[in-house]
Amino acid sequence: MRSTTQRPASEGISVRRSRAHGAPRRRGLGPIASLGLLSSILVSLLASSSAPTPLYALYQARWGFSPITVTVVFGVYAVAVLVALLIFGKISDHVGRRPVLIVALIGQTAAMATFITAGGVDALLAARVVQGLSTGAAVGALGAGMLDLDARKGGFLNSFAPTIGTASGALVSGLIVQYLPAPTHLVYYVLLGVFVVQALAVTGLNETVGRKPGALASMAPEFKLPRSARASVAIAAPVMFAVWALTGLYGALGPALTRTLVHSTSVVWGGLPLFVLAGSAGLAVVLLRKAATRSVMLIGIGSLVVGVVITLVSIGSGTGGTPSVIGFFIGGAISGFGFGSGFQGGIRLVVPQVEPHERAGVLSLLYVVCYSGLGVPAVIGGVLVVHGGGLVRTSWEYGIAVIVLALAALAGLVLNGRRAEHVAVVRPEAGSLSVSDPEAASLAQTSSQG
Repeated sequence: MRSTTQRPASEGISVRRSRAHGAPRRRGLGPIASLGLLSSILVSLLASSSAPTPLYALYQARWGFSPITVTVVFGVYAVAVLVALLIFGKISDHVGRRPVLIVALIGQTAAMATFITAGGVDALLAARVVQGLSTGAAVGALGAGMLDLDARKGGFLNSFAPTIGTASGALVSGLIVQYLPAPTHLVYYVLLGVFVVQALAVTGLNETVGRKPGALASMAPEFKLPRSARASVAIAAPVMFAVWALTGLYGALGPALTRTLVHSTSVVWGGLPLFVLAGSAGLAVVLLRKAATRSVMLIGIGSLVVGVVITLVSIGSGTGGTPSVIGFFIGGAISGFGFGSGFQGGIRLVVPQVEPHERAGVLSLLYVVCYSGLGVPAVIGGVLVVHGGGLVRTSWEYGIAVIVLALAALAGLVLNGRRAEHVAVVRPEAGSLSVSDPEAASLAQTSSQG
């Protein structure tokens, strides 16, 4: 007992919860190292998802497929993530975080091997499906695991790590492809090695939840929310859908738009729009981490609308030239700030409303909303590029749809403003919460104070 009370507060909470839930006691990584490992896995998963983006032009030239196929390859990943979230989103609450992560990382290594040996579109689609399934299985366990270890840092890393992963994957992949040998293979070899190392490291994690019955039943897809989180999810979901739809625009159509504006075939340009968007999103997460939750949501919506307007004006002002290029990237940076703010605000609004054993399932549901926004509009956009008004007109239609979604979310946030403020600060049973679950109480305080 003495050793427990002498540990840092976050570790003590984690240890007490693990024992309360019957998790086995074992020596392993400490809480700081465990947080670092879990966040690094989230970064690498999102990096691997954006790594193929600069390569689509090479694949298209080599295998001769249409822009529709590009967006299908992009969208099938999102669909696979959705399927995995619906089936495996809550399973780590029953079998533990560690087994789910090990299996997911093995799946990622298989996906990288498939990319390396791909000889056509079929193999590319298969790799994206395996990649999406393993990512979807992991994100709920990763998010819940970080919150188990440390409420404040875990909440921050849940918002920050995905943006860093998406940004680094797109840019690093483009640089590797442009300047290093084996352009369609090397980036996947690097990621494969990273996933193998991380899988080995996960075996040293201490489990933060104990096994409990109901694992098979939890795999039946259902849309079920704890009553305490329903109001906050209704407010957060439209914002999160809109910001991830914007990511779909930059991921699926961004490379083609950039090549049109700069008249360059360099794959670095292909990955740069997504890098700017995600990098700015990460900056927003850092700068707004101490802002009130509702303020973060409002900043996110406002930045999203302004950034998309600037982007659309830029791509519609000409087929090339410096003003259009500069405006395009400025718009992407402002939009990215809205992405980071809206994503962070949504998580901070919802997570404090659920109990620890409900976290993985609720986080998975939030990711269902996100990946629906990422995949569905992107595929529709690809169809419209070929059978509609072309690249620029489709981008305008896509951007306007994102703006409409953002404004709808703003209306919901304003109409439910008082309710949102109340929900973000304290739950109805907050009096008992502060006694029975100090970590959850800390999360509620974090949401209201940043």
